[in-house]
Parts: sequence; C-alpha cells; structure tokens
Amino acid sequence: MSGVQTLMVEPDEGDQRLDRWLRRRFPHVGQGRIEKMCRKGELRVDGGRVKPATRVQTGQSVRIPPLPEPGDITARPARPKVSEADVEMLQKAVLYRDDHILALNKPAGLPVQGGSGQDRHLDGMSEALCFGFEDPPRLVHRLDKDTSGVLLMARTRRSAAALTAAFRARETRKIYWAAVAGVPHPQMGTIRYALVKAPGHGRHGEGEKMLCIDPRQMAAHPDAKRATTDYAVLSALGRRVSWCALVPVTGRTHQLRAHMAELGHPIIGDGKYGGSGQENLGDGWGAQLGGEMSKKLHLHARHLSLTHPVTGARLSLTAPLSPHMTRTWDALGWEARDVPVDPFEELE
Repeated sequence: MSGVQTLMVEPDEGDQRLDRWLRRRFPHVGQGRIEKMCRKGELRVDGGRVKPATRVQTGQSVRIPPLPEPGDITARPARPKVSEADVEMLQKAVLYRDDHILALNKPAGLPVQGGSGQDRHLDGMSEALCFGFEDPPRLVHRLDKDTSGVLLMARTRRSAAALTAAFRARETRKIYWAAVAGVPHPQMGTIRYALVKAPGHGRHGEGEKMLCIDPRQMAAHPDAKRATTDYAVLSALGRRVSWCALVPVTGRTHQLRAHMAELGHPIIGDGKYGGSGQENLGDGWGAQLGGEMSKKLHLHARHLSLTHPVTGARLSLTAPLSPHMTRTWDALGWEARDVPVDPFEELE
C-alpha cells in the first residue's frame, strides 16, 4: 500500500475526467475505488472535494490517498472481458467512424457509465470499439440509460478536448424524437422551467429526480439551474398521443423528461416523471398508453449535427429508431420520411 501523494497534472494531461486521468496513472485502481475515494473526500484537486467526472486542468495538484500496489490482493480485479455478443452489438451500432471520432446508436437500456448496481455499461465495454487503436474511445457527453440514439465518442485526446468544448459552448445541435401523452398546445414552443435535484432514498440516493421551478421563483431555490427546451409537434393520434421533436438548448439531467411532464405531456413509458396512469385527470396526462407501449421510455436522440473537431467539416448524424419505438411508430402509422430532419428550421 502506497502512502499519501500529491501529483501535478502535466501539460499533455489537461482537460480530461479525473477518473480517466487517475486510471492512466494507476491502471490497477478500479472505478469503484475511485468513486469511493471521491465520496469520502480522500481524493482532492487543489484541496477541494471532487467527483469522478470533475475535469482536471494542466497545473492542478491532485491529492491521492494510499493506494494498493499493483497485484495487491486488495486491488480490484481487472474488469471482465467484453463478451462476443456485446462486441458484436456495439460494433453493429456504429453510425460513423474516422480516425478522430466515433458515433453510436446507443441501445435503450444500456447505461453509458457505471454506478450503483451497474456493472454492464458502455464505458466498461469501450475496448470493443478500438478498431485498431491502442486506447478505447472516450465519452464526451451522455445519454440516460433508457434513452436510445446518437452518442458521440472521441478516439483521441485532441478530439476529446475539442468535442467537450463544443458541447459546453452549445456548438452542437441535438434533436430528439419522443412519443408524448396528449398533444402540447401550442404545437411549437419553448419550455423554460429551471431544474433542481430532489434527494432520493437509500444509501446511494436511489430515486432522485429533477423538479421544475418557475424561473421567477429561482431566488427561493439557490441550487436551481436554468434550463430551456424547444419542442414541436410533428404528428398526433387524436388528442391521446403525439410525436414531438425536442431540442435541449441547455443540457441538464433529465431535462427533456422533466420539462415535458411539467407541461402536462410526459414522455410515454416514463414512470419516474409521468406516473403509471393513462388518463388526464385535469392536471395533465399520465405517461402510459397500455400494453407494450408503456413498458419502455419513448425518447430517442435522433439527430446530432456538429463541426468536425479536426477537419472542420459539418457532420450530420442520424440514428434509426430503437426497436420498441419502431414498433410504436408502426402501430400509430407514423413515418420518418414524412417529417423534416430539423422541423424548427422548416417552421421558422
């Protein structure tokens, strides 16, 4: 077991996640141990508490508590080998690949990163996406576990830094498709509720969710963050369910799900924010339609456009609907070819 040590972030190591930086320095230290050190405040950057996802910058000092030596029986064993089935699944999901970036159509139900009770996740299986490179691709943004669609990864540190900066500066454009309960009115608009995290239950905060706050009431909620979502109704089946395009102008946790539920039109299958009802009892619809359509979240990252971080070319990436949403679209008679790629441009 090593002693406490303080290391500096070198010039070629800046602007990357703390957990990735640490694993490159100490490959034998597992993600679980890193998360535990952060929770206990043992791992610090410039003297402050941090999270595994905190990005370290050149010149910062990282305090590292005693770590097991390589081969120590207390060290976490190497992560299991990715199964042949998962390798095939991930490689078939690739939408675009060059020497700098890679885009996947992430399956619904697959977590992007590990967490409490999550041992099978994309980050842990990323070695299946090396395609001849020594290092696996890096995550530069996230999708919820139950959301499918376009997920971008960086194949080099240079492209990771550029893409991360582009997402922060909102230089990318993301368009989601969703089936929502009822039909929003007006059929095109902007939602501006701020969001604040409500505590969950259990040891690890299970069940936490985001609450919507009227922007005029933000002074009473100092932890609330401004959030903006554009929406447009693309088609509707009577007044019961509609196909919407959603653009998260900001990128808050569960933003689209919380905003649509607050509007009274939760995303179909969203039990967390839309409940288990099917009727509109006067305060908005429930998120269920009955049968198979109620079993899975109907939210899909359909389209992502961005400037390539190296070539400067404009890329437009589109992901086919997930199997469960395809079945719903077929059942409701909705056709992808009937709507524009970016309905907000068409309707302006």
